[in-house]
Order: sequence, then structure tokens, then C-alpha cells
Amino acid sequence: MEAYTDFAYVYDTLMDNTPYKEWCARITDILRHAGIENDLVLDLGCGTGTLTELLAKEGYDMIGIDYSQEMLARAMEKRENSGLQILYLLQDMREFELYGTVKAIVSVCDSLNYLLEEEDVIETFRLVNNYLDPKGLFVFDFNTVYKYKEVIGDATIAENREDCSFIWENYYHEEDEINEYEVTFFVKEGELFRRFEEMHYQRGYTPQQMKDFLKKAGLEFVSMADSDTGGEVTEKSERIYMIARECGK
Repeated sequence: MEAYTDFAYVYDTLMDNTPYKEWCARITDILRHAGIENDLVLDLGCGTGTLTELLAKEGYDMIGIDYSQEMLARAMEKRENSGLQILYLLQDMREFELYGTVKAIVSVCDSLNYLLEEEDVIETFRLVNNYLDPKGLFVFDFNTVYKYKEVIGDATIAENREDCSFIWENYYHEEDEINEYEVTFFVKEGELFRRFEEMHYQRGYTPQQMKDFLKKAGLEFVSMADSDTGGEVTEKSERIYMIARECGK
């Protein structure tokens, strides 16, 4: 089963508690502090374009890249409704291409955790470095090994909504540090509910691993923080956001 196909049609409904506005405020603050305003910014792994739209409303000239055609279709529906000038590209982040460089690249909501091999993360980071303007910023987040292993590993989550519900079953494979989750959806269509399933795989990473990947890709590590608290990273941090800088091609 391919990820983010049918899920795309109910993604925004089921993810309505995701703090996109807080993430946008954080990213905007980071970018403006670095003097990046009204510039070209890439949202890598943009999904249905919620953050992309918010950043565009803050005055940034946005590009969104995602590997799911269905997720991008939702993003383009939002663009049509908002009238914002956003360029969306259907590309794999491990092989993405731009026509030129950008001032900043952002990637949130654990998009990078879908890269299961270290080489894929490094290659993605190399492309980020390649397409950033000199001293451009890369702001991203990732879920930690701790989160997958200790918090959501081997857990089942269920949620019931009026028009759609889901059962989310996690399985953590400790040897490979891979989190496998099977999601079963029930979506109302007319008077009946349609049932479908998707399988997703994510890998947790440690802060040190990410710093090493950045270095190997030619990027300069700047800082990191606990995404939930905004404070110092601890052994129990579940999601971490990092800032890196272009450091020569």
C-alpha cells in the first residue's frame, strides 16, 4: 500500500490539532531574525500545503515540494481558494530539482523521518545545501528514537469523528529503529462508510545523527531546540527542530 493516497482526502480533518500556526510563527521569527523577509522559500515535504499557505501569507514567495500527488492536489485546491501565488512540484525530496537557489528551506511535521536510510538523509541534505543561497537557512524538525521507542511504539490509537474515523496501530522494530504503522480509515460517503488502509514507515534519529548528516552534506549546524517546549533538548525530547546554514558548495 502506498502512503498518502486516500489518506490525503481526510488528512486535514484528522490532523486539525497540528500546531501549524505555532510552527509558522517560529519559522517566521527565525527567518526574519536572519534578515530573510519577502524572499523565496521552499517547503520540502509540504503535504497539503497548510504551512506553505501560512508562510505565503507572511509575505514569502513559496515553493512546495511533495512526493504524493494526492496531497499536492489538496494543496492546489487551497491555492485556488486563497489566490496565493505558490508553485507546487511533484518530486521526491531525495532527488528534488529547482531552477535556482532559495533563501531558505523548511521541512516540518516529521517529513524527514520518512527517509529510512542514512544515505537518503545525507543526499537530501546535500541537495538542500546545493539549492540554498550563500548562508541561506535550513529549518527542519524530526521525531526522535525516544518517541518511537518509548512513547508511541507498539501502541494503538483510535479516534472517532462524525464523518471519518481511524485506528492507528504502531509497531516499533528496535533493531532497525523503524516505526511501522498501519492506519485503517472509515470515511463517510453518502449514508455509508468506506474503509481503507495505508501502511507508513518512519525512522527515528538522534540529534547527534542529524548533526553528523548535516556535516557530511556540507551544511553548518546552527542550533536546535525541543519542538514542544522551545527549550533545551533532553533525552526525552520527542520532536526536535534544527537550524542549519549553507556552508559552500
